[in-house]
Amino acid sequence: MPENQDQEIFEERLSAALHQTGGGFHADRSALVTGGRVRGRRALTRRRAGVLGGVAGVALVGVGGAMLLPQGNADGRDVSAATTGATSQPSASATTPAPPPVSGDTLLGELKKLLPEGEFSQEDARGSADQPSPYAYVVYDDGEGAAAISMGLYRVEPGSAQVRQLMECPDETFVPHDSCSSTRLPDGSLLRLFKGYEYPDKRVETKLWTADLVTDKGQHVSLSEWNAPAQKGAPVSRAEPPLSAEQLKEVVTAEVWRQVVDAIPKDPKSVEPTKAAPPAGEPPAPVSGKDANETLVGLLPEGLDVVKEGGQESGFTYVVVDDGQGESLVQVNVQYGMDDVAGQLYGGGEELPDGTLVKTRQGIGDDRVPGVLMWTADTLRPGKDGFRVVISAFNNGAAHAEPSRATPALTIDQLREMALSPEWDKLR
Repeated sequence: MPENQDQEIFEERLSAALHQTGGGFHADRSALVTGGRVRGRRALTRRRAGVLGGVAGVALVGVGGAMLLPQGNADGRDVSAATTGATSQPSASATTPAPPPVSGDTLLGELKKLLPEGEFSQEDARGSADQPSPYAYVVYDDGEGAAAISMGLYRVEPGSAQVRQLMECPDETFVPHDSCSSTRLPDGSLLRLFKGYEYPDKRVETKLWTADLVTDKGQHVSLSEWNAPAQKGAPVSRAEPPLSAEQLKEVVTAEVWRQVVDAIPKDPKSVEPTKAAPPAGEPPAPVSGKDANETLVGLLPEGLDVVKEGGQESGFTYVVVDDGQGESLVQVNVQYGMDDVAGQLYGGGEELPDGTLVKTRQGIGDDRVPGVLMWTADTLRPGKDGFRVVISAFNNGAAHAEPSRATPALTIDQLREMALSPEWDKLR
């Protein structure tokens, strides 16, 4: 297994949670890459999606009661550390020693003990002191077929947008899945159980089932399983992944993982000074998805019925419209801070008398689904805030779906007129 597999898994998980935004630029790769890079520069506090990464960080929490857990030194040698009630509560003192590191071998052993009886192969792991984060990986076979299982452990900021994104079930318009639930457990932890696919467009039959736990102290435990012996590039070996939803919950909520997260060294760079002044040039707060949705719906031409709508709080929203000729996905992304990449985004476009930059595109909407079209009007208002409004329309009703009509329900001229509407300026 590649060393960065747990990073990829986390990114894809975050990507699923944020795919509603990503879907807005999925086919517009240059805009997505440029916009993502700018947002990354200006949102250094948001990592590990930090999400997201992208496609996109966690506080200490104690484990009550006396418990003997094998742990390890940075060199991988196991030691035993007793956790007691006296040490289970985080200390306010900066001199409180961190818990002993947990070795990769220990992580593997704990994961295997929590899985039902079976055979294991292709084992790999990284301890709590290793970069970028601890994980354990096995190929597990219960006699019904080999299946990859991966456990990742992270720190996140309690109550942050990242946590909300992690725990939010994705919009099926962009991320088709069989089931998803997000609940709060009696101890205050949040649990999300997801049954979906390795590829949202289902171009292969590989299923991805996940369980994510985030405690109220910011410990993030992530468990993934597939119905194939590898995340990607391997034929499916069984109809479904081996662990049921209840078994996923049992493994991900095991107390041992919280101790492992406790042992992850804190990054001193992630600690912000108290009462620090906001960075100069920081962009305004994002436009709310609710406001963007109301504006988008209000600008739609007559004759279009809105059959579905959705979005998120960070300025992305969408509607699915139908004019009697088939469903058409229409989405908008409202962003700040895009002025410094105007040359890359709007080269070859037009500049209006008031300084607004405009570029329209008509092309392929999804290169993996034949016939999908994406028409886009991309605008950047003049001013230091870099206010950008991008509206796109597709000739299908959901990301990765087959075309439902010959062309999008909106013409490129209508998209341009909507994107340039002064109604958007009221959200600045």
